[in-house]
Amino acid sequence: MNTFKKMAMILVLLTFCVIPAFGQDSSEREGRRGHHGPPPEAYTACEGKNAGDEAEFVTPNGDTVTGTCVEEGDRLVLHPDPSPPRRGGDGGNMKNTDS
Repeated sequence: MNTFKKMAMILVLLTFCVIPAFGQDSSEREGRRGHHGPPPEAYTACEGKNAGDEAEFVTPNGDTVTGTCVEEGDRLVLHPDPSPPRRGGDGGNMKNTDS
């Protein structure tokens, strides 16, 4: 077998090995992006409550989310309170105080 045929065969074999790897990677990314809407805990937090009641739940990261139960279709879901502004930032409008 000459060198050209060997290189062509290697290229074809590598192509068949690489394509499935890209397919797995993109499907994993789609799985992470496939979650839309409130987490299940947001619905559980409002069970047994009325629209307008305050509730809270703890995220898997250990953060506590507080908010108000609102109607979403035929269920209640926790609508989080607004996040407090982050400290140390001024929206990119830095002012020089050395004048």
